[in-house]
Amino acid sequence: MSTLLPLLGQEKDIYLVKYTQTDETTIIRSLELNFCIHMDSQSPTMTSMHIEKLADEFDSKTAQEVLKWALDTFGTKIALASSFGAEDVVIIDMMANLDKNRSRVFTLDTGRLNQETYDVMDAIRARYWIPIEVYFPDQKEVEEMVRPRGMNLMYESVENRKLCCEIRKVHPLNRALSTLDGWITGLRRDQVATRATTKKIEIDTGHGGIVKVNPLADWTSDMVWDYIHKNKIPYNALHDKGFPSIGCEPCTRAIKPGEDPRAGRWWWEDAAQKECGLHFDPSKKRHQ
Repeated sequence: MSTLLPLLGQEKDIYLVKYTQTDETTIIRSLELNFCIHMDSQSPTMTSMHIEKLADEFDSKTAQEVLKWALDTFGTKIALASSFGAEDVVIIDMMANLDKNRSRVFTLDTGRLNQETYDVMDAIRARYWIPIEVYFPDQKEVEEMVRPRGMNLMYESVENRKLCCEIRKVHPLNRALSTLDGWITGLRRDQVATRATTKKIEIDTGHGGIVKVNPLADWTSDMVWDYIHKNKIPYNALHDKGFPSIGCEPCTRAIKPGEDPRAGRWWWEDAAQKECGLHFDPSKKRHQ
């Protein structure tokens, strides 16, 4: 059984044919472009080729145009996953200006966040009057993790740190995304080498083939901060204290002059290990 959903673009109508989980294939059909994207694990080359065609069309669109498409297409079945970093507050401002009633924002409260992160959450809520959906880690999982390994287990080994990220971040994210047809992120291509090929629209094979929208993929850090200052958007006070990238309090520090912007994340680990699993792409076997 299938459902036909309109994907309203700027220049042409695109339709999403969404099948139930009992079907083996999900098809996105563009009637005017006359192609199909077959999300079939047995034909990854075809899947990649057709996704590229659609992604290329979106690459020339502005962030606001991409977000408008996302809201028009999915309505309240798509949401921004926000850690309330600089990119996220920019996207929230854009979404609120486009359609506040259909703008959904969710966040992952790991239980180890900085107070400044909670402060900006409340400032954003007060500014835009958008409810923030908060997902917490499973209490039993956290208790069973820290009982034998300790509260600061992340410093003991990469294995421990990744376990902590999985329980406090990845599992809550999976719960949030299981209710959605798409999600929006603040990923930018110049943040880290593994994100250099990030598209503005992608299929997230790691979460059931839902759509992943990255409207700021082609933005620079300067563009982000120009937008924040021009529009007087509330932002995390830690950014003014040398924190370009902000995660959990035990795992984030201010960077030194000349250091990579992400050097303050899990600073005791080798750079190759510095991912939490939120943007893992199993089809490419790598993180974004």
